[in-house]
Amino acid sequence: MQPTNPNFVATFPPPVMEARRWIDGKVFGADRPLLNLSQAAPVDPPPEPLMQAMADAILSDPTAHLYGPVLGREDLRSELATQWSAEYGGVVRPAQVAITAGCNQAFTSVMSTLAAAGDEVILPLPFYFNHQMWLDMQGVRAAYLPTGDDLMPDPERAAGLITHRTRAIVLVSPNNPAGVEYPPALLRSFYDLARTHGLALIVDETYRDFHSSDAAPHDLFTDPDWDETFIHLYSFSKAYRLTGHRVGAIMASEARLAEVEKFLDTVAICPPQVGQIGALWGMRNLGQWLAGERLEILARRDAIVQGFGRLPEWQVLGCGAYFAYVRHPFNRPSDQVARDLVDQAHLLVLPGTMFGPLKARGGTGQAEATLRIAFANADRAGLDHLVTRLADLPG
Repeated sequence: MQPTNPNFVATFPPPVMEARRWIDGKVFGADRPLLNLSQAAPVDPPPEPLMQAMADAILSDPTAHLYGPVLGREDLRSELATQWSAEYGGVVRPAQVAITAGCNQAFTSVMSTLAAAGDEVILPLPFYFNHQMWLDMQGVRAAYLPTGDDLMPDPERAAGLITHRTRAIVLVSPNNPAGVEYPPALLRSFYDLARTHGLALIVDETYRDFHSSDAAPHDLFTDPDWDETFIHLYSFSKAYRLTGHRVGAIMASEARLAEVEKFLDTVAICPPQVGQIGALWGMRNLGQWLAGERLEILARRDAIVQGFGRLPEWQVLGCGAYFAYVRHPFNRPSDQVARDLVDQAHLLVLPGTMFGPLKARGGTGQAEATLRIAFANADRAGLDHLVTRLADLPG
């Protein structure tokens, strides 16, 4: 038998794919169709003008079919630097920007330059599962930072986890899976903590376009030497519905990106050209459309909060961006509850056990008690059906 890397064997299966297997072979009637609230990705195609711009590029731009720069197209890097500098009130130069094949690749490439096997990275709970999977596959230990019912990580508690092997602190805001938005002061506290200890602070802002505040999510870019500590990650997938075209971004020091370039050249050579062309067109032309998308997501967030007000035995711990993170009322673990919801309510959601360790393995019990509901693809009528079906569940 061929050998297999034991780190991969020890890594859990992709959660969304695992959940999809729960519905294999099942039939859901037209009177109560399946509500799939498992994946945090838009299922609608991009706006037609964006698709047309991409189609035109395929037919008329020869560079769309060739290898491009490993760190991404210069025009897209420049546009990101300009817009981010304006929106965050700081200075980001194009040389501090890299384009990747999606935000997951942004994370894996950055983390590959920071941590080796045996090193440690601080992850707040609940974690984003692909972050945990990459650390497991690389033999990097996740030092878990538990959170309470407000799902907010505590910098002082994080300080107690720092050892000589710690390389980075990873935050996601707005958070996947918890939906909460970390206040600017909290992000600043983590930045100061990381800077004091010579660590990297990685902030994944995949869902920044759906933040509830009109102000900048933080002021970290305003520091002249922000890139000595801060690494920013971003995704175009959610903003412009470009999930299948894989376009993400990193903002970091030029020295860090020189190391990242080695990873990207080895793994993908360059990010997909057509996706980059679409992302640039979207940035330059779809500001008003994206503002409308944000308002719709915020309206769905409000609908979730109001709807769960009809479910006194359930508790909404966090709600924002694409997610609601809720405590279920059942006396059984969330992975069993999630499976039961498929049959009893024709609902597909992800259990908290996919976002944190079990209590038997050092967890706090939060994982067994919670579910993630990804509501980006459910309109307000669908969310009303969600609440009604939960209300009708047997005890």
